[in-house]
Amino acid sequence: MLSIDLSGRVAIVTGGIQGLGRATAEMLLEAGARVAVNYFDDAEGISRGRAEEVARQWGEAALVLPADVCQRPAMEQFLAAVEERFGPVDFLVNNAAILRDRTLKKLVDEEWDAVVETNLSAVFRVTQTALPYLRDGGRIVNMASISAVMGFYGQANYASAKAGVIALTKVLSRELASRRINVNAVAPGVVLTEMGASIPEAAREQMLAQIPLGRFGEPEEIASVIVYLCSDLSSYVTGQTLHVNGGWWA
Repeated sequence: MLSIDLSGRVAIVTGGIQGLGRATAEMLLEAGARVAVNYFDDAEGISRGRAEEVARQWGEAALVLPADVCQRPAMEQFLAAVEERFGPVDFLVNNAAILRDRTLKKLVDEEWDAVVETNLSAVFRVTQTALPYLRDGGRIVNMASISAVMGFYGQANYASAKAGVIALTKVLSRELASRRINVNAVAPGVVLTEMGASIPEAAREQMLAQIPLGRFGEPEEIASVIVYLCSDLSSYVTGQTLHVNGGWWA
């Protein structure tokens, strides 16, 4: 029976305490990997509470620490802690992202900057900072989005950042090929997470009507593709963007 066994491997999933990140971390754990996730420690303590919950559930095979992906020193400390606990890293999943949807007419600099900083610039910084900790022959998986190719109304900042992630993925796949590090992106459609639920109901109904499979995705359906890209089954796949969207195209 063919199965994915990641025993002895070490994975990092940014923004891994909720949504697609959490589903990915849990599937990697199920496959036998040891997993480290970071979270943004907000002033209200909401993320901290979630982090403490998942840390209890996941046990000793997981490391859950606060670290802002937008701050290189914080991620350096996080990576050093991961190496001390688990050893060198095999898989880096750049998942952390935010939304600040608004039409271009109303979009302000702070909303543009925050989304591009978290969704694109942080992918660059985290990856660059992680390279000394990443084993040769490892994997990098970047989270893109259907918005990068569809250009949804009100998502100039988000779509631009995610399109940049796709371009960055292609460049990194070439630059890191000498180390046998495969770099790919996953571009989900609308998925039933908190982020997906934030889309207004009327807009969701319009989206649903355009999906050939007739439903939105589940987090585990995206996570399974990420786990595949981390596995030996994807050894000859690099520089690609895998679209997981139920067949939805413009």
